Amino acid sequence: MTSQVSSEAGEALLGEQRSAPAKPHHGTEKEVRRLDRVIIRFAGDSGDGMQLTGDRFTSETASFGNDLSTLPNFPAEIRAPAGTLPGVSSFQLHFADHDILTPGDAPNVLVAMNPAALRANIGDVARGGEIIVNTDEFAKRAMAKVGYVTSPLEDGSLDGYRVHPVPLTTLTVEALKEFGLSRKEAERSKNMFALGLLSWMYHRPTEGTETFLRQKFAKNPQIAEANVAAFRAGWNFGETTEDFAVSYEVAPATRAFPTGTYRNISGNLALSYGLVAASRQADLPLYLGSYPITPASDILHELSKHKNFGVRTFQAEDEIAGIGAALGAAFGGALGVTTTSGPGVALKSETIGLAVSLELPLLIVDIQRGGPSTGLPTKTEQADLLQAMYGRNGEAPVPIVAPKTPADCFDAAIEAARIALTYRTPVFLLSDGYLANGSEPWRIPDVDELPDLRTQFATGPNQELADGTEVFWPYKRDPDTLARPWAVPGTPGLEHRIGGIEKQDGTGNISYDPANHEFMVRTRQAKVDGIDVPDIEVDDPDGARTLVLGWGSTYGPITAAVRRIRRENGHIAQAHLRHLNPFPRNLGEVLKRYEKVVVPEMNLGQLATLVRAKYLVDARSHTQVNGMPFKAEQLAAALKEAIDE
Repeated sequence: MTSQVSSEAGEALLGEQRSAPAKPHHGTEKEVRRLDRVIIRFAGDSGDGMQLTGDRFTSETASFGNDLSTLPNFPAEIRAPAGTLPGVSSFQLHFADHDILTPGDAPNVLVAMNPAALRANIGDVARGGEIIVNTDEFAKRAMAKVGYVTSPLEDGSLDGYRVHPVPLTTLTVEALKEFGLSRKEAERSKNMFALGLLSWMYHRPTEGTETFLRQKFAKNPQIAEANVAAFRAGWNFGETTEDFAVSYEVAPATRAFPTGTYRNISGNLALSYGLVAASRQADLPLYLGSYPITPASDILHELSKHKNFGVRTFQAEDEIAGIGAALGAAFGGALGVTTTSGPGVALKSETIGLAVSLELPLLIVDIQRGGPSTGLPTKTEQADLLQAMYGRNGEAPVPIVAPKTPADCFDAAIEAARIALTYRTPVFLLSDGYLANGSEPWRIPDVDELPDLRTQFATGPNQELADGTEVFWPYKRDPDTLARPWAVPGTPGLEHRIGGIEKQDGTGNISYDPANHEFMVRTRQAKVDGIDVPDIEVDDPDGARTLVLGWGSTYGPITAAVRRIRRENGHIAQAHLRHLNPFPRNLGEVLKRYEKVVVPEMNLGQLATLVRAKYLVDARSHTQVNGMPFKAEQLAAALKEAIDE
């Protein structure tokens, strides 16, 4: 879904459009309250459609014009038993009439489809928040399964919240009687009833959802219309029932945005589009060699849809075959890409070392997740940084780029491609599960805004020998970038050896000479060290003594925490790294300006370790590895403590 937007302050982010389903049968005047922001979490079994529900609410919120940020949270198990805590799936959405940066710390509204969803999420809900409970699922057996001895709806444990008991399943089945569906089939639409109710509560547009449902179930019109009917029934229930006496309005965002077309986008989708854009700007075919792995598989799925843009996708039999095929495609003159997560990086490490030796452009996309081993496949972490830096045998330096937001994954993919193509090197692109699955508004760039990534292939001899003979030297380097020529196989006169054994400088012949090996190792390192990356920018309006330094997906929580501190008249500076190898050239000078440097990371202090070693500054770690992103409030408290020491 896209909308045009003006650059003038006060314009809606995505253009206001409101519509409602069929008029309710009857209604009463209800209070409408205006809010500046809301955090909603939908929670239920993995089969309850919470991700679809959240995605549809998000899409309509984007079309309405709010700024937004989302946090889908999937079960770690593929088929956890129904009604159990490990099987709970949730989707959190934070939307506002102003610029926001995170999915929010504590939900204002929780929609709990069963006892497991309530028990798993109630601890996060803000006191005084609203809880909409599907009472049909609160049978004794279901409650006992998750440890409820007494009913939380009756024992007073929810007295601090505004609880709305709603028999969602019963109401849905009743609303769909005319469709002749079995009870089980009708019950599957209860998530649409809940979506309709929440859409009424927050005055969300509805036409897009109805259109979506009819398209999604186009091959089964009866199911499509049943879901639309359930959606409308939820809306009408909110409009007519006395239990919901108040609805809420959150106006479109009022900050100024650049002129353009906007859409809601997830990190993996933005990264996929960035890869396609990079291949088009480079005028090269895009080849993805990949093996499915959570949370990176979405990129394989998305790129497989774009054959018309010269994209070829290969689902390999394993991780090693995936990167081998991608490296072979790079040798053949394509923009080679492989996607994976931490466990796959371990398997790809030998071929990454081969790519370093061959000096070919290759993108290694690592969507980080919890570890070690196969870890928490659906949870987020930033613990692959040192693996990306050093996880290969021998001295095999690889540049590293990390996006900071879901939308920024597009630009980070293009930047990684720029480095790979310009310097003839494999490049790590470190995203993570939080960015991959989260979403936010994204301005679709004009093509003329994108960099020109075209590169020249070798076409003929490049070296004259003493006897006047002209030959091709595959390792004769560009004096500015130290990149070697890119010779496409089959080009007459450009035959040369490839393989992992050390090459002789210039000629590319196999060499066992110690001096040559040291020269080549140092040259490959110098090539990475010499990569042109922008200086790091520092946000320091008050001349603070404490700097918070972040990288990757910590950008949103860190920036939100910094804003909180400054609103309370605290002084703190902020800087954020996109390039982790090489670091920006001014980073050392920036770090030495401050008495204290705090580095929040979703690992045990990997960037802090690198910074301390390289710049000899007392970088202090603030870390967590619980599979979830930082909460702004907790991070603000930790930063205040550092400032006050």
